[in-house]
Amino acid sequence: MEPVLQIALDFVTLNRAMKLAEEAVEGGADWLEAGTPLIKSEGLDAVRELRKRFPDKTIIADMKIMDAGRIEAEAAAKAGANIIGVLGVSSDATIKECIEAGRNYGFKVIVDMIGVSDVATRAKQVEEFGANYVGIHIAIDEQMEGVSPFEKLKQIAEAVSIPIAIAGGVNSETVVDAIDAGASIIVVGGAITKSPDAKSATADIKKAMETHQRVETQYFKRVTGDEIRKVLMEVSAANISDVMHRARELEGINPIAPGLKMVGKAVTVRTYPGDWSKPVLAIDEAQEGDVIVVDAQGKGPAVWGEQATRSCIQKKLAGIVINGGIRDVAEIRKLGFPAFSKLIMPAAGEPRGWGEIGVPIKIGDVEIRTGDWVVGDDDGVMIIPQEIAVEVANRAMSWKEKENREIKEIEEGSTLGKVAEVIRWEKH
Repeated sequence: MEPVLQIALDFVTLNRAMKLAEEAVEGGADWLEAGTPLIKSEGLDAVRELRKRFPDKTIIADMKIMDAGRIEAEAAAKAGANIIGVLGVSSDATIKECIEAGRNYGFKVIVDMIGVSDVATRAKQVEEFGANYVGIHIAIDEQMEGVSPFEKLKQIAEAVSIPIAIAGGVNSETVVDAIDAGASIIVVGGAITKSPDAKSATADIKKAMETHQRVETQYFKRVTGDEIRKVLMEVSAANISDVMHRARELEGINPIAPGLKMVGKAVTVRTYPGDWSKPVLAIDEAQEGDVIVVDAQGKGPAVWGEQATRSCIQKKLAGIVINGGIRDVAEIRKLGFPAFSKLIMPAAGEPRGWGEIGVPIKIGDVEIRTGDWVVGDDDGVMIIPQEIAVEVANRAMSWKEKENREIKEIEEGSTLGKVAEVIRWEKH
């Protein structure tokens, strides 16, 4: 089949889903999917509304059926779905029940391979059962870890002859790779649903599909280790706090100068109040792009000043964080160097040589190790453990993309309360 563009409406509110669907259709979307979050939140009324609003479009109900195949598939079909999804990890009996119901009620069945370990073997099995489509689906949580769907897609393309759908991080740059790897159904979620201009975002992907030429995009990319710094420079400390469940903020550590961004790997220093020997020696041990993080027990005198800052600039370090005192702030502000501290004071301490460099430290409730990522801006400082840095960076970017879409809706005349439907989601 010729490649088609399917829009995954993974919202939890029907109004926002419908608004996005209208923009996407104007941009050239072929199929519309009532995503699983939308169906769980709004029920099959989401499918009914899509059918009513877009009578000529193919409507997919992403039911992720796991049991009671005939009952659930029949309900979605009667709501107006043309294609209904069942999970490949469900039992053979459940998949066969969905397929049989499809023959009776006139809908097609897509088997979603999310969570399947041997995708090629399972895809071949469900094709023999009579499935109309199979779908390679990289879960959102896996996308955040930098997992790509293309290797699994190639495996399935060699195993089956029925059309294959691909879902999971596809954008206007990677859609060409998806088609080359064997996909006929291009399922796009965030690259369109999080775009401030969904019509243009849809048109860009359609153009890439039709011309087989990539269309460059700034957002909707997920990175691996080598690109973490670039992503963390684009997101805010607030974005990171949101995706880390409001944890790992260095409370009471504030920027010396507004408007400066700091991103880098930590070089930790433990020292005693006023002893600036180890903080200064850490400059010589740090590498370009690193952030020195000093625990001086939250007390003065100052362990940092202008000369230490100028030394950091010479070494091309990314910033300084001090749980203690800093001075010469007027000069540091003029230098434009990102500095964050708990205290500002004129008195400096003495270089006594106590303390250590490169050992784990703790500021408030947050443990910091050399190699952890440090992000600071006007809102404060966040610490990201090195083991989960890729995931956190990708989730923060995804959060920023989501907010970009919400801000556009507010600018068009809505309010945060309406966009988020706050009253509806209040805890009862």
